[in-house]
Amino acid sequence: MHLDVQDLRNFYYRSTLGRAAQASVRSRLLEMWPDVTGHTVAGFGFAAPLMRPYLADARRVVALMPGPQGVMQWPAGQPNVSVLCEETRWPLDTGRVDRLLVMHGLETSDHPARLLEECWRVLGPGGRAIFVVPNRAGLWSRSDKTPFGYGRPYTLGQLESQLRAHQFTTERHAAALYQVPSMRRFWLKTGPAIEKMGRQLPTVLAGGVFLVEVSKQVHQPRGLATKVKARSRIRVLEGLSNPMPKPA
Repeated sequence: MHLDVQDLRNFYYRSTLGRAAQASVRSRLLEMWPDVTGHTVAGFGFAAPLMRPYLADARRVVALMPGPQGVMQWPAGQPNVSVLCEETRWPLDTGRVDRLLVMHGLETSDHPARLLEECWRVLGPGGRAIFVVPNRAGLWSRSDKTPFGYGRPYTLGQLESQLRAHQFTTERHAAALYQVPSMRRFWLKTGPAIEKMGRQLPTVLAGGVFLVEVSKQVHQPRGLATKVKARSRIRVLEGLSNPMPKPA
């Protein structure tokens, strides 16, 4: 079940904890995709807070927001690039997306398999996607005060297996959100220091979310090409109107 767009907007843009979460995940994203010049970048779910740095250099940026969640105008103060769409039928041509970001989309989807099929469809050959999902073992998935406390949290192995089953190849992974998901002043103040220390830990441990980057690999068909000779047409009753000459 998708969260309401108003609740997501209030968390990420109007709360101190939400802005800290946005900064943590976005910094990881920029490490993985520092340059998208000339690329078509799409985000599904509520990925808009992470995509603002790409507006200037990308060829095209579009924020896809599912109908059950609702849509908001984005980015503020600029021409709108957000679109309300069906969860498993996006208004994008096949193979047109170079970079795809999914956040608050997979773990809350009612049809995750069909959603991944749609992700596969819109990505071009060699295209990359990053899925941001809550870590089952992290603190953020256990708190319903944040959007990451809803839906199905994953272990890293579960997520990679699900993506592999839909013909995605895992390239690398990272983690973010090491700070405590609390609105208390002490935890908010110490959050940056905890984030810095958390980055020294293995990905599978304390991070609140995983970022898994995958690629769409399109393999050329293997084997020898076989030339098939077309059969001659059958001459049905042809001899009655146009007699065939007898063989010598």
